[in-house]
Amino acid sequence: MDDKKQAGKNNILSIDIGGSSIKAVLLSEAGEMLSDYIKSKTPSEAKPDEVLEIIFDLIEPIEKTYNRVSIGFPGYVKNGVVKTAPNLAKEKWTDVPFGQMVANKLKKSVRLVNDADQQGLGVIAGKGFEIVFTVGTGFGTALLFDGELLPHLELAHFPRNKRKDYDDYIGDVAFNKKGKERWNRRLQKIIKIYKTVFNYDALYIGGGNSKEITFKLEDNIKLVSNRDGIKGGAKLWQQSDKFQIKTLDPEH
Repeated sequence: MDDKKQAGKNNILSIDIGGSSIKAVLLSEAGEMLSDYIKSKTPSEAKPDEVLEIIFDLIEPIEKTYNRVSIGFPGYVKNGVVKTAPNLAKEKWTDVPFGQMVANKLKKSVRLVNDADQQGLGVIAGKGFEIVFTVGTGFGTALLFDGELLPHLELAHFPRNKRKDYDDYIGDVAFNKKGKERWNRRLQKIIKIYKTVFNYDALYIGGGNSKEITFKLEDNIKLVSNRDGIKGGAKLWQQSDKFQIKTLDPEH
């Protein structure tokens, strides 16, 4: 283990920013965990500078044997720039160059993508058309084909009715308000819609509320953990940049 840590130059710091917690782990280039999986609470209505400081404090115990950083972010990201953050401070994240901010703060190269995209890379089989759901504070989705990320679509924000979208329909607020039984029925409806519309080969469901699923899953649907998902930070550096997966280097 120590030899792998000291090999360092190919190690990757993987960070997952969620609506309820921020998590980090040191990975080898192959995705093996080289440090403890650590996390810290995400503040309510978290602003960019607050999240940046939490990351900086959180990773302090992790050995500085990495030169690349992968970040999964709960919103729409394009070329390392955050466009939306519906479960953080909603009015403070429009066109925020957060990837560059992290690169400058840590003095490392950074790739920043949607959190469901990063988790997807960590859990998929890499064969055929695969979809990832994250059910936690909100509802996240990722689309992948033969192990490659497809362009990110904020499918959670399709309207469910005149007042609510799918994020409202299946997110944590709905779980707490409607209860476990009704939430499960809602998730079953969403799975049925996705099966009809996308005809996926496999569906993976992760996020904090995935443990609350009570109905029987079809054979091509699998529950996955956040610990597995954060390993996608290694595979993120194996992806091409054709779909706005841009590498941000520190500014000097």
